[in-house]
Amino acid sequence: MIKVGSKGKVENIVNSSNTANRVGSGTLEVFSTPMMIALMENAAINAIELPKEQSSVGISIDIKHIAATPIGMKVWAEAEVLEVDGRRIVFKIEAYDEIEKIGEGRHERYIINNEKFLAKANSKLG
Repeated sequence: MIKVGSKGKVENIVNSSNTANRVGSGTLEVFSTPMMIALMENAAINAIELPKEQSSVGISIDIKHIAATPIGMKVWAEAEVLEVDGRRIVFKIEAYDEIEKIGEGRHERYIINNEKFLAKANSKLG
């Protein structure tokens, strides 16, 4: 059972593979917005426990990337469950570097059955 208030966290180091220049979201060697979003989603995943036959998929994310982080600095994201409505889960998400908050927003995930989800996705192949 997923409870309101459950929290998750994940951290990483900014390196050349997760910069805006490398992932194509900009031209500078700073932590990229897409990689910050991935970090935030991982924190949300870490905030919930599901049976092995289930997973969760992101269905919406509304964030602000409010500060740049250079290569070599540690970054982390924290997520907190704000709402559980059936299979839909709403999270508050925040990201930080060693100096300041770098991002914030809300994220929604939906609980799915792995087998059914993959069958539906793979049916697109014909």
